[in-house]
Amino acid sequence: MTIIEGWDSRAWIEGDWIHRSPRRDEVRPRLLAETTLLPWLAPQLPLPVPVPEATADGVRHLMLTGEPYGGTGDRDTAIGRELGAFLKALHAVDPSEAVHHGALDAPTARARKTAELDDFRTQIVPLLPAEVRTTAGALLDRVAQVRTALIHCDFGPDHILMTGDQITGIIDWTDAVIGDPALDLCWLLNGAPAPVAAAAMDVYGPTPDLITRATDWARLSPWYGVHRGIRLGLSADVDRGLTEILTQL
Repeated sequence: MTIIEGWDSRAWIEGDWIHRSPRRDEVRPRLLAETTLLPWLAPQLPLPVPVPEATADGVRHLMLTGEPYGGTGDRDTAIGRELGAFLKALHAVDPSEAVHHGALDAPTARARKTAELDDFRTQIVPLLPAEVRTTAGALLDRVAQVRTALIHCDFGPDHILMTGDQITGIIDWTDAVIGDPALDLCWLLNGAPAPVAAAAMDVYGPTPDLITRATDWARLSPWYGVHRGIRLGLSADVDRGLTEILTQL
């Protein structure tokens, strides 16, 4: 049995099942929320997602086969269209129903995000050169308030499973909240291969404001690594992340 240690949970495979257990007490409610949210959500989405059930240790679900998305290929345009359609469907579900079925509600999510951004302001901004601190603070201000849709909240290549050139699953829903749909578009519009991004935009049809916020979320990406490095005392991660922040600002 192979145990995979993640930041929030550990996972292992038994037969056709993937088991996940929380690594910290505060993760358990969010992990168990997947057992009500995903069975309700799955029929509304055009791509497969896990459908977990509760266990004594946490949750388990039938394994979705595939490997994390790895880059360009012959089906880039088709993949982009599929991902754009997936996020468009996800962001269109009824937010109040999503909360009823286990998604983190907007006020709670806002409070948590505010605390996180406050950490960024107090712990990271002072580490930046004085001449960019105002710009850094403005970036934090721009991403703080919008909460309009159910979002995956960690949508990127590691959580898009592929078998050959087919998408076989979208995984890791522990962070699903009522939040800013631009966050889910962050990697797709700013990190995915150009044909994938173009096709996704064509299907999703993001507004200019949504595109701008997605770029802001992309600029914020290295801040999370610095924040984690500070908490864990990983000075090399902090230094590397600060360099990335300066490149993005």
